[in-house]
Amino acid sequence: MQLEQLKALVLETLDDMKARDVTLMDVRGKTPVTDYMVVASGTSDRHVKAIAETVAFRAKDAGEAPLGTEGVSEGEWALVDLNGVVVHVMLPKVRDFYALERLWGAPAEVAARAAAVAPV
Repeated sequence: MQLEQLKALVLETLDDMKARDVTLMDVRGKTPVTDYMVVASGTSDRHVKAIAETVAFRAKDAGEAPLGTEGVSEGEWALVDLNGVVVHVMLPKVRDFYALERLWGAPAEVAARAAAVAPV
């Protein structure tokens, strides 16, 4: 399966499972671990678990078995590693605390701020 097809499968699955506030981040060039990170919220522990399990199942069914999963049994923060796409599903309070979008966007924000204040 091509990377773009895998990304589309993940986003479609998150939509089907009613995940909230889905964010797709292109992290190529920022980390060698993956190409895309997807962050989504679930409404409860059970919802987080169900979303993560369904993403893993559908990817495996499409021929892309996850390299691993973490946190699925707890349900506050579940991670599904599909190699080219890493999916984080969290409760809103956990997502707010860890602020992954801000973390992975930080280098670009710092560079933009530095350019804005640099002497011409």
